[in-house]
Amino acid sequence: MDARMTCTCQESSQEKSHRLLQFTNCRLVRGHRLIHDDLWVRDGRIVNPEPVFFDEQAKAHCRMDCGGAIIAPGYIDLQINGGYGVDFSYDTDTIEEGVTTVARGLVKNGVTSFCPTLVTSPSESYHTILPRIPAEVPKGAGILGIHAEGPFINPQKKGAHPENCIQTIDKGLSTLEGTYGSLDRIKIITLAPEKVTDPEVIGQLVDRGITVALGHSMASLSDGERAVQQGATLITHLFNAMLPFHHRDPGLVGLLASDAVPHGRTVYFGLISDGVHTHPAALRIAYRTHPRGLILVTDAISALGLEEGVHHIGQLPLQVKQGKAFIAGTETLCGSIAPMDECVRIFQRATECSVVYAIEAATLHPAQCLKIERQKGTLDFGSDADFILLDDQLRVLSTWIAGTCVHRTAN
Repeated sequence: MDARMTCTCQESSQEKSHRLLQFTNCRLVRGHRLIHDDLWVRDGRIVNPEPVFFDEQAKAHCRMDCGGAIIAPGYIDLQINGGYGVDFSYDTDTIEEGVTTVARGLVKNGVTSFCPTLVTSPSESYHTILPRIPAEVPKGAGILGIHAEGPFINPQKKGAHPENCIQTIDKGLSTLEGTYGSLDRIKIITLAPEKVTDPEVIGQLVDRGITVALGHSMASLSDGERAVQQGATLITHLFNAMLPFHHRDPGLVGLLASDAVPHGRTVYFGLISDGVHTHPAALRIAYRTHPRGLILVTDAISALGLEEGVHHIGQLPLQVKQGKAFIAGTETLCGSIAPMDECVRIFQRATECSVVYAIEAATLHPAQCLKIERQKGTLDFGSDADFILLDDQLRVLSTWIAGTCVHRTAN
């Protein structure tokens, strides 16, 4: 396949704000399959060409030959702690610059939207960081809201989270508001369900539009089922920082096959397919058991895109050695250094799933989890024109946000 994109444009500078773009000689990820069709974009959205032809009788201002490439929705990362030397939970003095650096770096990996993730931190850190995370970054991946991973977790499954900062929810929703400050910027909260004593808290968070995730937990299956019945819909990095599967009580892993999940509700689960955190056999088990809920996440840390050495994750030092990230001086894994496009390729090879499914696990599924699938995660008419061009090996050729190219791989 020739990955080079050629462009024929017929527009004046005045027309650029409303220009109609036509991407040709491509295969679109649409309707759970690859189809040979053109993609039409105007005013930052994907448009239906039929009314353009018949009602407006308009032609494209710019026609781009994609050289046979795959066009897919942009990747969405719901769990990423930082990258390119930036840690969202640690670099409190340069928050705006740090988020900007990561947002602009992620587009090289095909990520067009993400949730900056804060690991368990002191309360004052949340009050400092949350208000200063920018709502958007020019030429960078979009910010969907913050993922607060902790501090309401189980210290027995703390992973890379500092134990002295772990808290309990002892005063209902006011505990969370006291810890985080305003909840307005928070999109996901990861908590240990066995540590939630107030049965109304999860529902109150869901009513505010916050996705409640279960993780860093010693929860039994019944603990998890109770939380899902209260409104929780996501499991944070399945298999990691939770009780291992046991045939008498499968723990949170059992939610993938539970018959106690309310009818019509999907339990989603993040999966780190970086070649380190999750064995290929475990990837296959999760995929074959509950494919509809599978979401690829990177759980990337500040060392993403950097050389081996000592970096940070939240309050703790980390060390990257032999392609793996550990809490410094230990053998405890503390996040991934694999970019999203690599995770997609690793997952597709390990499971032998279709190319379309591997892509949807990083696009459609996270959008559905956050209930934003009408705007993100598809190439449907009316969706945001956030998309990527891929070759047949799922390597990123270019990344587009709101119909504007923000990254192109050199030939």
